[in-house]
Amino acid sequence: MIDKDLASALLAQDLGADALLILTDVANVETGFGTDKAQPIGHTTVAALRALEFPSGSMGPKVEAACRFVEATGKPAMIGRLDAAVDLLRGTCGTVIDPEDSVAIEEQLAAAQSG
Repeated sequence: MIDKDLASALLAQDLGADALLILTDVANVETGFGTDKAQPIGHTTVAALRALEFPSGSMGPKVEAACRFVEATGKPAMIGRLDAAVDLLRGTCGTVIDPEDSVAIEEQLAAAQSG
C-alpha cells in the first residue's frame, strides 16, 4: 500500500518543488479536532506539529508528509482546502508549516518593527 501523502511529499522533493500543497476538505489542521475545543493551526513549524498527536486515519499522514517535506527541503508545506489552493500558496489561509529558521527570522522582524 502506498501512502498518497508521503508519495506526494517525496515526488515534490525529487522535483525540487518550491512548496508542498496537501489539499483536503478542511480549512486547517486543528488541535482537538471534532471537539468543542478545536483550534485551527495557522503558521507553525515542524517541531510544534511533532509535539502534537494527530489521528493516523485522518490528519496524521498529511501532517507527517508535510513535516518530512519541510525537513528534507527547508521549504514550506501547506495543508488546507482544495478550493483555497491559491491562498494557501500565498500563506493567507490553511496551515502553513515553515522551516524553523524562517519562523525565527519572521519573529525577529516582527519584534523589531513593534519595538
